[in-house]
Amino acid sequence: MEKAKKIRILPNGPYEVSGDVPLVQAVIAIDEEGTSQSWVDGKSYEQQTDLYYLCRCGHSKNKPYCDGTHERIGFEGQETAAHEGYMQRARRYQGRELDLLDDESLCASMRFCDGAPRAWVAALKSDRANYKEIAIREACNCAAGRLTVVDKEGRVYEPQLPQEISPVEDTAAGFMGPLWVKGGIPVEGADGRTYEVRNRMTLCRCGESQNKPFCDTRHLSCPHMRGRDK
Repeated sequence: MEKAKKIRILPNGPYEVSGDVPLVQAVIAIDEEGTSQSWVDGKSYEQQTDLYYLCRCGHSKNKPYCDGTHERIGFEGQETAAHEGYMQRARRYQGRELDLLDDESLCASMRFCDGAPRAWVAALKSDRANYKEIAIREACNCAAGRLTVVDKEGRVYEPQLPQEISPVEDTAAGFMGPLWVKGGIPVEGADGRTYEVRNRMTLCRCGESQNKPFCDTRHLSCPHMRGRDK
Protein backbone atom coordinates (compact mmCIF):
# COMPACT_ATOMS: atom_id res chain seq x y z
CA MET A 1 0.00 0.00 0.00
CA GLU A 2 1.39 3.38 -1.01
CA LYS A 3 2.23 5.67 1.91
CA ALA A 4 0.39 9.00 1.92
CA LYS A 5 2.44 12.02 0.93
CA LYS A 6 3.10 14.44 3.76
CA ILE A 7 5.37 17.27 4.91
CA ARG A 8 6.10 17.52 8.63
CA ILE A 9 7.86 20.53 10.16
CA LEU A 10 10.41 19.52 12.77
CA PRO A 11 10.83 21.94 15.72
CA ASN A 12 13.61 24.39 14.79
CA GLY A 13 14.61 21.92 12.12
CA PRO A 14 13.95 20.93 8.52
CA TYR A 15 10.92 19.80 6.58
CA GLU A 16 10.49 16.03 6.81
CA VAL A 17 8.99 14.79 3.55
CA SER A 18 7.45 11.33 3.45
CA GLY A 19 5.47 9.25 0.97
CA ASP A 20 7.90 9.28 -1.96
CA VAL A 21 7.18 12.88 -3.00
CA PRO A 22 8.92 13.84 -6.28
CA LEU A 23 11.36 16.76 -5.99
CA VAL A 24 11.64 18.77 -9.22
CA GLN A 25 13.06 22.27 -9.67
CA ALA A 26 10.66 24.91 -11.00
CA VAL A 27 12.39 27.61 -13.06
CA ILE A 28 10.76 30.97 -13.78
CA ALA A 29 10.97 31.56 -17.52
CA ILE A 30 11.20 35.26 -18.41
CA ASP A 31 10.88 37.37 -21.55
CA GLU A 32 13.47 39.80 -22.93
CA GLU A 33 12.33 42.45 -20.45
CA GLY A 34 12.69 40.12 -17.46
CA THR A 35 8.95 39.66 -16.94
CA SER A 36 7.87 36.28 -15.57
CA GLN A 37 6.10 34.33 -18.32
CA SER A 38 5.82 30.65 -17.47
CA TRP A 39 7.12 27.77 -15.39
CA VAL A 40 9.73 25.35 -16.74
CA ASP A 41 10.80 22.10 -15.08
CA GLY A 42 14.45 22.07 -14.08
CA LYS A 43 16.50 19.37 -12.40
CA SER A 44 14.76 16.30 -11.00
CA TYR A 45 16.20 14.84 -7.79
CA GLU A 46 16.31 11.09 -7.41
CA GLN A 47 15.51 9.94 -3.88
CA GLN A 48 17.09 6.89 -2.30
CA THR A 49 14.18 6.40 0.11
CA ASP A 50 10.61 7.66 0.42
CA LEU A 51 11.70 9.89 3.34
CA TYR A 52 13.97 12.93 3.01
CA TYR A 53 14.67 16.27 4.68
CA LEU A 54 14.67 19.74 3.11
CA CYS A 55 16.53 22.76 4.47
CA ARG A 56 14.40 25.31 6.32
CA CYS A 57 17.07 27.55 7.86
CA GLY A 58 18.57 28.60 4.50
CA HIS A 59 22.18 27.85 5.42
CA SER A 60 22.62 24.27 4.26
CA LYS A 61 25.61 23.71 1.96
CA ASN A 62 23.63 20.99 0.22
CA LYS A 63 20.44 22.84 -0.75
CA PRO A 64 17.68 21.92 -1.17
CA TYR A 65 18.51 19.21 1.36
CA CYS A 66 19.17 19.70 5.06
CA ASP A 67 22.77 19.11 6.16
CA GLY A 68 22.30 19.75 9.88
CA THR A 69 23.49 23.38 9.82
CA HIS A 70 20.34 24.49 11.65
CA GLU A 71 21.71 22.88 14.82
CA ARG A 72 25.07 24.65 14.57
CA ILE A 73 23.58 28.12 14.02
CA GLY A 74 20.77 27.73 16.56
CA PHE A 75 17.99 28.20 14.03
CA GLU A 76 14.70 29.37 15.54
CA GLY A 77 11.88 28.25 13.27
CA GLN A 78 8.80 29.17 15.25
CA GLU A 79 5.70 29.17 13.06
CA THR A 80 3.63 32.34 13.04
CA ALA A 81 1.17 31.80 10.15
CA ALA A 82 -2.55 31.80 10.80
CA HIS A 83 -4.46 28.53 10.66
CA GLU A 84 -7.77 29.90 9.43
CA GLY A 85 -8.72 29.13 5.84
CA TYR A 86 -7.68 31.08 2.77
CA MET A 87 -11.25 32.14 2.00
CA GLN A 88 -11.51 33.78 5.43
CA ARG A 89 -8.23 35.70 4.97
CA ALA A 90 -8.38 36.76 1.34
CA ARG A 91 -9.67 40.11 0.14
CA ARG A 92 -12.16 39.91 -2.73
CA TYR A 93 -11.89 42.23 -5.72
CA GLN A 94 -15.18 42.10 -7.61
CA GLY A 95 -14.79 42.29 -11.37
CA ARG A 96 -17.23 42.31 -14.23
CA GLU A 97 -17.06 38.58 -15.05
CA LEU A 98 -14.48 37.37 -12.53
CA ASP A 99 -13.59 38.07 -8.92
CA LEU A 100 -10.01 38.00 -7.70
CA LEU A 101 -9.19 36.74 -4.20
CA ASP A 102 -5.96 38.05 -2.71
CA ASP A 103 -4.21 37.03 0.52
CA GLU A 104 -1.23 39.41 0.62
CA SER A 105 0.43 37.51 3.48
CA LEU A 106 1.28 34.71 1.04
CA CYS A 107 3.17 36.78 -1.53
CA ALA A 108 6.40 35.16 -2.76
CA SER A 109 7.34 37.88 -5.31
CA MET A 110 7.47 35.73 -8.42
CA ARG A 111 5.93 38.55 -10.47
CA PHE A 112 3.56 36.57 -12.71
CA CYS A 113 0.81 38.98 -11.65
CA ASP A 114 2.73 42.03 -12.88
CA GLY A 115 2.21 41.64 -16.62
CA ALA A 116 0.22 44.06 -18.73
CA PRO A 117 -2.48 44.28 -17.56
CA ARG A 118 -1.80 43.22 -13.97
CA ALA A 119 -3.98 40.45 -12.53
CA TRP A 120 -6.12 42.87 -10.51
CA VAL A 121 -6.90 45.09 -13.53
CA ALA A 122 -7.55 42.07 -15.75
CA ALA A 123 -10.05 40.65 -13.24
CA LEU A 124 -11.82 43.94 -12.60
CA LYS A 125 -12.23 44.51 -16.36
CA SER A 126 -12.71 40.84 -17.20
CA ASP A 127 -15.44 41.56 -19.76
CA ARG A 128 -12.81 43.03 -22.10
CA ALA A 129 -11.27 40.94 -24.87
CA ASN A 130 -8.53 38.64 -23.52
CA TYR A 131 -8.66 40.14 -20.01
CA LYS A 132 -10.48 37.15 -18.54
CA GLU A 133 -7.86 34.75 -19.90
CA ILE A 134 -5.04 36.97 -18.64
CA ALA A 135 -6.51 37.13 -15.13
CA ILE A 136 -6.89 33.34 -14.99
CA ARG A 137 -3.39 32.71 -16.33
CA GLU A 138 -1.67 35.17 -14.02
CA ALA A 139 -3.54 33.94 -10.94
CA CYS A 140 -2.93 30.28 -11.73
CA ASN A 141 0.81 30.93 -12.15
CA CYS A 142 0.90 32.26 -8.57
CA ALA A 143 2.75 29.39 -6.92
CA ALA A 144 2.08 30.76 -3.44
CA GLY A 145 -1.67 30.59 -3.90
CA ARG A 146 -1.95 34.26 -2.96
CA LEU A 147 -4.21 34.94 -5.95
CA THR A 148 -7.26 32.93 -6.93
CA VAL A 149 -9.84 33.67 -9.64
CA VAL A 150 -13.52 32.86 -9.12
CA ASP A 151 -16.31 33.39 -11.63
CA LYS A 152 -19.78 34.69 -10.82
CA GLU A 153 -21.18 31.16 -10.52
CA GLY A 154 -18.62 30.31 -7.86
CA ARG A 155 -16.28 28.27 -10.04
CA VAL A 156 -12.72 28.43 -8.73
CA TYR A 157 -10.02 28.32 -11.39
CA GLU A 158 -7.08 26.13 -10.36
CA PRO A 159 -4.24 24.65 -12.42
CA GLN A 160 -3.87 20.89 -12.59
CA LEU A 161 -0.73 20.19 -10.57
CA PRO A 162 1.00 16.92 -9.68
CA GLN A 163 1.75 16.10 -6.07
CA GLU A 164 5.37 17.20 -5.89
CA ILE A 165 7.69 19.74 -4.32
CA SER A 166 9.61 22.22 -6.46
CA PRO A 167 12.51 24.34 -5.20
CA VAL A 168 12.02 27.57 -7.13
CA GLU A 169 14.79 29.09 -9.26
CA ASP A 170 14.19 32.82 -9.75
CA THR A 171 16.28 33.39 -12.85
CA ALA A 172 15.62 37.13 -13.15
CA ALA A 173 16.45 37.95 -9.53
CA GLY A 174 19.30 35.44 -9.24
CA PHE A 175 17.97 33.91 -6.04
CA MET A 176 16.81 30.51 -4.88
CA GLY A 177 13.13 30.91 -4.11
CA PRO A 178 10.81 29.02 -1.75
CA LEU A 179 9.63 25.43 -1.89
CA TRP A 180 6.57 25.22 -4.12
CA VAL A 181 4.27 22.54 -2.70
CA LYS A 182 1.85 21.31 -5.35
CA GLY A 183 -1.25 19.19 -5.59
CA GLY A 184 -2.62 19.28 -2.06
CA ILE A 185 0.19 17.72 0.00
CA PRO A 186 -0.62 18.14 3.71
CA VAL A 187 1.78 20.24 5.80
CA GLU A 188 1.86 19.42 9.51
CA GLY A 189 3.25 22.04 11.88
CA ALA A 190 5.67 21.37 14.71
CA ASP A 191 2.72 21.44 17.11
CA GLY A 192 1.01 18.61 15.24
CA ARG A 193 -1.69 20.77 13.66
CA THR A 194 -2.15 20.50 9.89
CA TYR A 195 -2.40 23.68 7.84
CA GLU A 196 -5.19 24.08 5.32
CA VAL A 197 -4.51 21.68 2.45
CA ARG A 198 -4.22 23.65 -0.79
CA ASN A 199 -3.32 23.01 -4.40
CA ARG A 200 -0.62 25.71 -4.34
CA MET A 201 1.56 26.98 -1.50
CA THR A 202 5.14 28.13 -1.01
CA LEU A 203 7.15 27.23 2.09
CA CYS A 204 9.97 29.43 3.36
CA ARG A 205 13.45 27.97 3.05
CA CYS A 206 15.58 31.06 3.71
CA GLY A 207 14.76 30.96 7.43
CA GLU A 208 13.79 34.63 7.55
CA SER A 209 10.05 34.69 6.82
CA GLN A 210 7.86 36.42 9.37
CA ASN A 211 4.96 34.21 8.25
CA LYS A 212 6.54 30.79 8.77
CA PRO A 213 6.14 28.23 7.43
CA PHE A 214 5.08 30.23 4.36
CA CYS A 215 7.25 32.42 2.18
CA ASP A 216 6.91 36.19 2.58
CA THR A 217 9.55 37.27 -0.02
CA ARG A 218 12.44 37.78 2.42
CA HIS A 219 14.62 35.32 0.49
CA LEU A 220 15.22 38.18 -1.98
CA SER A 221 17.31 39.98 0.63
CA CYS A 222 19.21 36.93 1.90
CA PRO A 223 22.81 36.59 0.63
CA HIS A 224 22.76 32.89 1.45
CA MET A 225 19.93 32.39 -1.05
CA ARG A 226 21.83 33.78 -4.04
CA GLY A 227 22.65 31.37 -6.84
CA ARG A 228 21.13 28.01 -7.61
CA ASP A 229 20.49 24.70 -5.90
CA LYS A 230 23.00 21.92 -6.40
